[in-house]
Amino acid sequence: MTVAPESGKPDAGLRSLDHYKDRLPVWRYRMRQALIPLTRWETPYLGAIQSKVRTPTLDSYFAFTANLGTHTFFMIFLPILFWFGWTTIGRAMVHMLASGVFLSGFLKDLMCLPRPLSPPLQRITMSGSAALEYGFPSTHSTNAVSVASYILFLVSSSEDQIDPRMKILVQVSVYLYAGSIILGRLYCGMHGFFDVVTGTMLGFLIAAVQWVWGETFDNYIHASTWIVPFLITAGLIILVRVHPEPADDCPCFDDSVAFAGVFIGAEWAVWHFGQTALAWNEPVPSTTPYQFQAMGVTRSILRLLFGTLVIFAWREVMKPTLLKGLPPLFRVIERLGLSLPRRYFLPATEYKRVPSHLRVDSIFPSVRDLPGMLSNIRHPRKRAVSVGPQSAADAYEALARREQRRRESLQKDGALIAGQSSDNSPQQSVPNGPVNRKTGAGPFRNGLSSDSLPSSEAASVNASVSAIDGAPVPSEPFPQFAMEVSTPPVNLENDQQGEQDEKDMFLMLEKPRVRYDVEVVTKLIVYFGIAWWVIEGMPFLFELVGLGMPKQTI
Repeated sequence: MTVAPESGKPDAGLRSLDHYKDRLPVWRYRMRQALIPLTRWETPYLGAIQSKVRTPTLDSYFAFTANLGTHTFFMIFLPILFWFGWTTIGRAMVHMLASGVFLSGFLKDLMCLPRPLSPPLQRITMSGSAALEYGFPSTHSTNAVSVASYILFLVSSSEDQIDPRMKILVQVSVYLYAGSIILGRLYCGMHGFFDVVTGTMLGFLIAAVQWVWGETFDNYIHASTWIVPFLITAGLIILVRVHPEPADDCPCFDDSVAFAGVFIGAEWAVWHFGQTALAWNEPVPSTTPYQFQAMGVTRSILRLLFGTLVIFAWREVMKPTLLKGLPPLFRVIERLGLSLPRRYFLPATEYKRVPSHLRVDSIFPSVRDLPGMLSNIRHPRKRAVSVGPQSAADAYEALARREQRRRESLQKDGALIAGQSSDNSPQQSVPNGPVNRKTGAGPFRNGLSSDSLPSSEAASVNASVSAIDGAPVPSEPFPQFAMEVSTPPVNLENDQQGEQDEKDMFLMLEKPRVRYDVEVVTKLIVYFGIAWWVIEGMPFLFELVGLGMPKQTI
């Protein structure tokens, strides 16, 4: 916090620097303050590495492969495992991905650590929402490593059943997949070393727990009564409720809620479907009947298309129905004093209706998202390159780091960080040496430290450019900043410029949409239903429409 000695109050133009201290409990704020120097220390290194290795081909490769670590990819891929007989792997994936998304989102909102700052980094992405989340830990890395580790465990335990050449091919593919996701997070400027290392460790831990206790857990579910799924539901709802309140309007909570719904729906469906006459007990209970030899290519494709259509229809029907029907109930609950509001979610008593076609989440695509997804598949080189703060967390970090430099400048009696001072005193350039571990300042091209930008430059860093179909990357990574920069002494009593800088910084950010309290329950119900339809509902529909197993083969 920045405090004026005379009054003990924050400088008027620097009120935003108290943002985290005001909104976080003391223990969370202290943890954040202890870890954030690491993020600041590694940022110049990441910027220097990115500027040296970037090429249009690598931009396209890492931007595209990042999609293979997203929640959306796994939500589309998971139904295939259940509908075509890979039930064991399907359950493992549900457990690991739901745990990974929930835990990483929990840690993100708990710590509120920003992504590495841009500039010096340029952020390369095909997703418009990823940069709005906090950086620590990397959910992409958690997802990729948990899936890769589990597959490696599976392959290693099946030495007598897999051809050695096939085993090597699978292992190489898995390492390439996980490596591309992890390195891509660094290359694309979306995460730092600390983020991906922690995400990797979390992913491996989740995979190890699933490998050791996953089968035992599944068998316990099958042998239990309805009490066990009920207790799992109650426990996850409690975890959703105690999910930390973020200091910024971060969408991490939304993803955690959605995957909690998936986990709950999957456990109820597995428990109940296993008790029906339709479910197979081989290779494991609650398996959807399927044999490729009996079904053939055409019927298999039709099964996939029909099942996907039903899932989309469920989401498209239930989401607007719930968003319309829940607000009156929530108003009654709120008037009774039983509501449990969350920050950044508007209470039902403060709005009349939820807008139609509201984009509640970015996990499972809607029908309106399909054209854009198909366009990305047809044009895998398409990506966006952004320079400058993209979220409130970015803006607060940019302001805090700049103020840190200004304070250090004052403490050095007006010594220059780079360039020439306004009173024509001799230049004192930033040496092209190692990063200062205390301040986070580091070497940069043309002797420019990314944190020594004057207020006029900091107010214009949110420039977004499109690099389509392999547009060339500039030879200088940030030519607009390739100049000598001066940092004149700051008069703490005159904070009007600082206040204007803050306003300019936040005006450039995309305004987050209004989020409504009913969205939490809507996500739980919609994603509960998606998991239930995939595991239990669709096998019966397949039989009803003639896409089940031929009777003579059952």
